[in-house]
Amino acid sequence: MIHIVDHQNEQLAKEIQGIQQAAYRIEAELMGFYGIPQLHETIAQIQNSTETFVGYKEEQLQGLLSYRVKEGEIDIHRLVVHPDHFRKGVGRKLVAYLLGHFRGYRFTVSTGTANKPAIALYKTFGFQEQRLFEVAPGITCTQFSLSN
Repeated sequence: MIHIVDHQNEQLAKEIQGIQQAAYRIEAELMGFYGIPQLHETIAQIQNSTETFVGYKEEQLQGLLSYRVKEGEIDIHRLVVHPDHFRKGVGRKLVAYLLGHFRGYRFTVSTGTANKPAIALYKTFGFQEQRLFEVAPGITCTQFSLSN
């Protein structure tokens, strides 16, 4: 069941944080950056942000997508789905919901070039690669956009 998550709600906020931290740990271990200060700073930034979260919840919160709405544009900041739930199509459901809910908006998203599942997912929905940029030495991200 897809729903907007009120991140001011303490219980849901804890669930969101748990999924985010687990996702960051998995990514960090895969990329060899586990435990670096920047990782903890990024987690804190997201936890304290004013973004809107869309969550997919059945018995537990299985994934979330955070985004910011600007003038005619949606910036997808973070798609957080556990690998087991990603294979169940949770990421696809979240992106489909957001695209359907904000018809007529332009979408932008950036993701690490090493995040092959996310890149494949965005391309499936018609996102076009715009540019590559380096966020840290040896860490490259891809920026995508989509006119919906």
